[in-house]
Amino acid sequence: MRSTLIIGNWKMNGKSRNLAEVNKLLDGLNGQSCDLVLCPPATLIAQMAAAVKGSPIQVGGQDCHWNSMGPHTGDISPEMIADAGGEYVILGHSERRSDHGETDAMVNAKCVAALAAGLTCIVCVGETKADKSAENTLSVIEKQLHASIPENVQLSKLVVAYEPVWAIGTGLTPTISEIIDVHTFMRRKLIECFGDKACSVPLAYGGSVNADNASEILAQSNVSGVLVGGASLRAEDFLRIVSCAA
Repeated sequence: MRSTLIIGNWKMNGKSRNLAEVNKLLDGLNGQSCDLVLCPPATLIAQMAAAVKGSPIQVGGQDCHWNSMGPHTGDISPEMIADAGGEYVILGHSERRSDHGETDAMVNAKCVAALAAGLTCIVCVGETKADKSAENTLSVIEKQLHASIPENVQLSKLVVAYEPVWAIGTGLTPTISEIIDVHTFMRRKLIECFGDKACSVPLAYGGSVNADNASEILAQSNVSGVLVGGASLRAEDFLRIVSCAA
């Protein structure tokens, strides 16, 4: 039985003073059995990891390079994330793919490097509005799954997040039926690639998740977590989502 996974992605938000929200979050936790991960900007990973040490919350990065070191100005390596106290890393987020032109091959290389550093990889896949309109959702996701996830991936260190690009930050979400269809499809494809052990891989939904829709989303078959954006920035909002997994 997989524990529900609640991931908060702070994106390019947060300064040291915003760690007060983490303290409020810690104060508000009441024996929840779900797994909690917060992914702040790189400047806050070490501070947040120190703040949540010994608590149920784990910390992750929002991206990493595929090299462990070198002349890559502005990048962060998976080893640096681990050294700062991070245990997870988000890879292939739609904003990275669209804003920085990241390809499936790049995501795959980053995943290999992150796994070597001992991080758990949250690999994101999802279709654009044009893909959806052309009814290409499943074919796009199948291609991304095959090309973004390394063949020799350690399944215990893998999370797959379905993030329809058109739902990120728009307030729009797929229908529950669409979420079920995609997550069922992803589970089937992972089992085809990696065998029955892939049944243990958490499948999270991301895209305009909030306290009003989280409970219904999490209740669906093959949905074992959510990837939360803006609603993870305030402890009050995030705690309401966490309570949906209790």
